[in-house]
Amino acid sequence: MPKKTTTRKATATRKKSSPATPAGTSAKPETRLAEYRRKRDFSRTAEPEGGPTRTAHFPAFVVQKHAARNLHYDLRLEHDGVMKSWAVPKGPSMDPSVKRLAMEVEDHPIEYNEFEGTIPQGEYGGGTVMVWDRGNYAYGGSNPDPEQGIRQGIKKGDFKFVRNGKRLKGSWALVRMRPDKSGKPQWLLIKHQDEYAIPGSDVATEHQTSVATGRSMEEIAGGRSRVWHSNRTGQKTATQPPAARKPAARTTGG
Repeated sequence: MPKKTTTRKATATRKKSSPATPAGTSAKPETRLAEYRRKRDFSRTAEPEGGPTRTAHFPAFVVQKHAARNLHYDLRLEHDGVMKSWAVPKGPSMDPSVKRLAMEVEDHPIEYNEFEGTIPQGEYGGGTVMVWDRGNYAYGGSNPDPEQGIRQGIKKGDFKFVRNGKRLKGSWALVRMRPDKSGKPQWLLIKHQDEYAIPGSDVATEHQTSVATGRSMEEIAGGRSRVWHSNRTGQKTATQPPAARKPAARTTGG
């Protein structure tokens, strides 16, 4: 009997000493992209499925103007191998007095930063997508470990970051509010008062072209080489001959 008791105590001790998952650690990118992939038929849309992840010394951000059922702007911030994403109905504002609603949506793959084109109607999010702004961002809080600060800020629902984009610059905050009726988290996107703040500015209206290609939404929608469909063999085919087709614009978060 004494030996059995000792064995049980030793087992319990080993379990307690096993390393636990650090607080705030996220699931693997493959797991976090499951919802994104479930919603899309990649034989019908040119949106990226997502490949190997990378370590980001200077994490990227992108804002994509998206004319789906309702026009909105998608804010995406690179973190833990994916793009954390929010739909901002009225787009960003450089005016610190303006607080924009930002609805959290599923994580997207890093490759989505490069997507500009048309999602076929009938597919999830069908409509035209423009790379409206892009660049890098940095943690804007007080945690000496930036990566941990980003993770904890997003988890806590009070995340400060500094953007260095072509159109959006300076210090910002995302502050989580109560979930909507569907249970999805809602946030506020707020521009901090700094040298880049522009009171009264409507930056979303002032800029109507892509920072990647210089095209308008109408020009992107008319680019037939950007719309892909699948044939019966499962191979992707374009709506114009390959000889006349231009490759999809590739953009980076730099």
